[in-house]
Amino acid sequence: MVKTNAMRLLEQAGICYKALEYEVDEDNLAGEHVAEQIEMPPEQVFKTLVAKGEKKGIMVFCIPVNTELDLKKAASILGDKKIELLHVKDLLATTGYVRGGCSPIGMKKKYPTYMDEIAVLFDKITISAGIRGCQLCVPREALVKYIDATLCDITE
Repeated sequence: MVKTNAMRLLEQAGICYKALEYEVDEDNLAGEHVAEQIEMPPEQVFKTLVAKGEKKGIMVFCIPVNTELDLKKAASILGDKKIELLHVKDLLATTGYVRGGCSPIGMKKKYPTYMDEIAVLFDKITISAGIRGCQLCVPREALVKYIDATLCDITE
């Protein structure tokens, strides 16, 4: 297994994790498919979305793979008029990650990060390891603190 930057950063911070590898299907990058492969409930497997607000700029959202980001709700919480998801073609240049392998850990810059409040239901959640084909199962509380995430209701 390749050690990713996200793994190295968690290790440096003393945060234990378990790497869960899965077969990448280029025709199906859906998070539900990933959850099925790593044998975890989809509400415990989090995807990382990057958006841009009119006032607030770039921000990161971590939500369960079986949900959708509510852009209006998120904009309201952030005090921004409108936010929109970053175009896939801009993801690598902005974060250092590709679609299907975007992690809230180790982006090129530190962006404000918001996690759906459903995360509090779980002691551990999974996030991308920073590459397609690997998820990291991490203690939720340690992850929220490490990425300085704000827990809020941001899904539809």
